[in-house]
Amino acid sequence: MAVPARVFTLLLLAAASWVSAMAANAPAPTGWLKAHATFYGGADASDTMGGACGYGNLYSQGYGTRTAALSTDGASCGQCYKIACDRKRADPRFCKPGVTVTVTATNFCPPNLALPEGGWCNQQRPHFDMAQPAFEKIGVYSGGIIPIMYKRVPCVKRGGVRFTINGHDYFNLVLVTNVAAAGSIKSMEVKTSNSSNWSPLARNWGANWHSLAYLTRQMLSFRVTDTDGQTIEFKDVVPQGWKFGQTFASKLQFK
Repeated sequence: MAVPARVFTLLLLAAASWVSAMAANAPAPTGWLKAHATFYGGADASDTMGGACGYGNLYSQGYGTRTAALSTDGASCGQCYKIACDRKRADPRFCKPGVTVTVTATNFCPPNLALPEGGWCNQQRPHFDMAQPAFEKIGVYSGGIIPIMYKRVPCVKRGGVRFTINGHDYFNLVLVTNVAAAGSIKSMEVKTSNSSNWSPLARNWGANWHSLAYLTRQMLSFRVTDTDGQTIEFKDVVPQGWKFGQTFASKLQFK
């Protein structure tokens, strides 16, 4: 039975044996780290929708069922991780050897302050609360909690970065999705068609960034830097006359 390692919340966050028995006794591959994993969301992952990164419907946003809630803050939203069950540390009945799954961080796994050291999702303890379909790629349902090996990997996306604008006049909330490579955003700026100056946006929560400037119906450009340090200017990605609630897809992508 799954151990519930997270609860849904919209927090201000500022989210084997490898091939054979011989491999099970070999040193961990370079770059792989140790953690544990649980699961949530049901067999179809329908209860993973929403979440602390703010992506909303993970199906329509392209994240699907290969997602996880991490015991870190909103700066990790969008990052991708390759995960395998660590059969060397696990009960072999609950591991699926030689299999990996790549997940995207779409939620936050908060610590349980009623437990010693915050439980599994203590921020000092790496933990992945995976969507059930992703978990069952590497582990057995009845295992509940399994030790894993993980490493961060570049995200692979189709199409360009997307920007969804919500809020109201003087409070513009911009959700950034479909980010390849690093997957996560370090900083973001906006420039209107009426100005030559870039203005910084602040991280509001998860993958949402906000500006208190009056941007309504003006053509907008965004300058975005990912957590690996790559910067892209999305010139005039939002056309004049835009409305709150709309999503705008660019033709540019991080590499």
